[in-house]
Amino acid sequence: MDDRKWTKLKISLKKSIGENNFNNWLSPIEFSHVEEDVAIFTVPTNFLGNYVSQNFGEIIVAQISLEVNKINRIRFEVDNKSNNLASSQPSAPAHISFPKDNELTGAQLDKRFTFDAFVVGKPNELAHAAARRVAEGGDVSFNPLFLYGGVGLGKTHLMHAIAWELSNRRPDINVLYLSAEQFMYRFVQALRERKMMDFKQLFRSVDILMVDDVQFIAGKGSTQEEFFHTFNALVDQNKQIIISGDRAPGEIKDLEDRIKSRLQSGLVVDLHPTDYELRLGILQSKVERQKQQYPELSIDNNVLEFLALRISTNVRVLEGALTRLFAFASLIGRHITLEVAQDCLADVLRASERKITVEEIQRKVSEHYNIRLSDMIGPKRLRTYARPRQIAMFLSKQLTSRSLPEIGRRFGGRDHTTVMHGVKRIEELRAQDGQIAEDLEMLRRALEA
Repeated sequence: MDDRKWTKLKISLKKSIGENNFNNWLSPIEFSHVEEDVAIFTVPTNFLGNYVSQNFGEIIVAQISLEVNKINRIRFEVDNKSNNLASSQPSAPAHISFPKDNELTGAQLDKRFTFDAFVVGKPNELAHAAARRVAEGGDVSFNPLFLYGGVGLGKTHLMHAIAWELSNRRPDINVLYLSAEQFMYRFVQALRERKMMDFKQLFRSVDILMVDDVQFIAGKGSTQEEFFHTFNALVDQNKQIIISGDRAPGEIKDLEDRIKSRLQSGLVVDLHPTDYELRLGILQSKVERQKQQYPELSIDNNVLEFLALRISTNVRVLEGALTRLFAFASLIGRHITLEVAQDCLADVLRASERKITVEEIQRKVSEHYNIRLSDMIGPKRLRTYARPRQIAMFLSKQLTSRSLPEIGRRFGGRDHTTVMHGVKRIEELRAQDGQIAEDLEMLRRALEA
């Protein structure tokens, strides 16, 4: 394969994988020669060669085979001259700080993610308190602070809130907030451009380093190596580090043990899944913002209770559902009722429903009131059976996406108007009778457990 074919191949590859991927990963590689059925390329580092081989190897082979039929494999060899990074001349020391427009060098901060906008409840109160302590900018007894939890539980919100608070309290200090992916990209870019001395000086000059989604560097050997040395250098200088991940350090697969040990040496805080009260509080907070955008709209209180009950796994989905609901109601010009919410959010509710069925609700309610399931579903009208039956209907309406006719069929073939009456009656009693309200909460918790 001559230089003309290699040039043609690069044009094809850029079209196939996109200009950004090409510029970031393939532009540093150079064609060397062919050995039998193998095309040999030179790369500045083993890391770059491994990454390109794993992520773009099949595409490169496919494109080469169109130009040179006999080639069906590729291999990368490190160019020792290119890998002599220490010979590059360092530029002036780089400083990372908060620019005047309040956007951090690194990743752009979301102006919505402040401490004032963070709703605190039992599942996240420790994480919030720890984040607040670090954001005050004084001495803390733990370093690093490691926040972890599933998607949509508030990790990134707290990370941004810390950065905003620090920018307001101590605008003189150097703070860098970025994702682990951005850390890796800068590292690879420094390797490619032979500016590793600049890279090291850049990251070691910060006062506070914040890295989001650290699990991204797991399995990436060279990046982990540099991250470990950066971590140690900053800790040795008493610089604060804040890290987030999707799970505890010890549970991140393919993360080096020495990095796990370092991350576990500080304060590790879990953001637990939200409970009903916290989800309801989040919705109430978001409603005030929505009303500023849609002042003509109003929303029934039972809609927020319904959403807090039904969408329990992900706060982002919960907030997105509320945003969609207000936009939908504005377009059709309707007051937001429970029926409007169920129509508008049918797909979201179906996705959130999976584990709770009408039959499961019936079993739980009959067990709670110590009555036979057949009596609760059957035709008997004694209050001993009728009230639990109405409670089961109410919970079926709240916790599943089944329609009133479908619920009625599961309660002995009853008409949907009977279900509607039962649901309305329990709504009234819940506000008047403390025991009914307590029973409903206990049953809901048991069903969601």
